[in-house]
Amino acid sequence: MAKIAPSILSADFARLAEDIEKVERGGAEYLHIDVMDGQFVPNITMGPPIIKSIRACTKMFLDVHLMIDKPERYIKEFAEAGADLITFHVEATPHAHRVLQAIHAQGIKAGVVLNPGTSLDTIEYLLPDVDLVLLMSVNPGFGGQSFIPQVKTKIQVLRDLVTRMGLQVEIQVDGGVNRENILELVRAGADVFVMGSAIFNSEDPEQTTKDVRKMLALQG
Repeated sequence: MAKIAPSILSADFARLAEDIEKVERGGAEYLHIDVMDGQFVPNITMGPPIIKSIRACTKMFLDVHLMIDKPERYIKEFAEAGADLITFHVEATPHAHRVLQAIHAQGIKAGVVLNPGTSLDTIEYLLPDVDLVLLMSVNPGFGGQSFIPQVKTKIQVLRDLVTRMGLQVEIQVDGGVNRENILELVRAGADVFVMGSAIFNSEDPEQTTKDVRKMLALQG
């Protein structure tokens, strides 16, 4: 079944625990946490101490997305802070397989991320060792951007590849996902949907999460 991963990048950080509780009550399966270093992407967000605080206030599955250079330097710290899944950009390290090994060595799930302009060829040989592939449908760094339509084809091609290889790999989409396009992305083959402003900027994040959850359940 498709899963919702609300992105706290769009939450109210003065009321972060409350916002997390709203989407948890709404039925969201993952909590998406964007970590940015101001180098790999032109923005700076949070580090392990914030994730540790989030871990203390929720039992949700923590999906930690590292938008940082040389992610191999910080795998242990993010795992110890409470991440259940760590994803990293293949563009950010010359040793992607080594990073996957380091994440799995911490006893948690591992995934790779591709920017919109990065070919699927870069991860084909990594797929047997990943739990999830995150396809960016906007250029990373800031929330509230519009979905890049070409990514839909990328989802379809990746789904065909994963099926052909006989793998159990989730496909996650991040950027510009909303109630208007989510079912189209389900049909394209995606499994997990990162939703930031579409949920947290709505009048009632809990009800919005419930509404999206219902849409996905009806889709099957």
